[in-house]
Amino acid sequence: MSLSPEILRRLGGKVGSAERVGGGDINEAWRVRLDGGRDVFVKTRRNPGDGEYATEAGGLRWLGEPGGLRVPEVVGVGEDFLALEWIAAGRLDRAGEEELGRGLAGVHRAGAEDFGGPQPLRIGSISLSNDPSDGWGAFYAERRLRPLIGRAGLSGSGARAVERVCDRIDELAGPSEPVARLHGDLWSGNVLAGRDGRPWLIDPAAYGGHREVDLAMLALFGGPGPRFLDAYSEVWPPADGWDERVGLWQLFPLLVHAVLFGGGYASSVERVARRYA
Repeated sequence: MSLSPEILRRLGGKVGSAERVGGGDINEAWRVRLDGGRDVFVKTRRNPGDGEYATEAGGLRWLGEPGGLRVPEVVGVGEDFLALEWIAAGRLDRAGEEELGRGLAGVHRAGAEDFGGPQPLRIGSISLSNDPSDGWGAFYAERRLRPLIGRAGLSGSGARAVERVCDRIDELAGPSEPVARLHGDLWSGNVLAGRDGRPWLIDPAAYGGHREVDLAMLALFGGPGPRFLDAYSEVWPPADGWDERVGLWQLFPLLVHAVLFGGGYASSVERVARRYA
């Protein structure tokens, strides 16, 4: 697939060059140089979900509203593409880890109207309802875990363990918390470090939820070091026992990975679920 003339036209002005770059599992990604020398990042694919790119653009703007962390500027968006400010990549330094901690706490504290959001949550080819439920526990069980149980390739006992977690969610979920403004897919690859060593948030699946979900996701695949958590805690210390609930919130991304990629993720789901069941 190549960038269509219509997409290039909608970027405005003349296009000097376009080259493929890494862009995720389902999208094609391009670095496009516009007339005047500005580079933009463009993601596109055939037959995306209705409003998918507009939802992502809205999520970026929503996460950027509190001013806690930088997000790329939305340059253009259509049904078949999303164009963003190009960020020259670097490496997160010590000050960047601390900025990520303080900034993420600020984004979380900005809050949301309710658990959920106006559009379905999309991660890869998965789409899940964001319709509000009666409290966070019910939302997490009914909108995140249960819809994926039958799709994740779990054994019978593994599926029953996840169901048992859903049944016990209110006693497992910890103390009540205000609705947080979540990135929603905050693994370390979605924290982009600029050349200046400072963090940017990219590729959100944003919604209102429990802030420990973002913290747990960051820890799942090798997140930032202890300076991040220390800085986060300076702004908004996690509730007592949060570290005992990390695996509980990691069940959702592990289920997502089991659905999308198979492999050993199903056994990881089962192992974690049995710990809480």
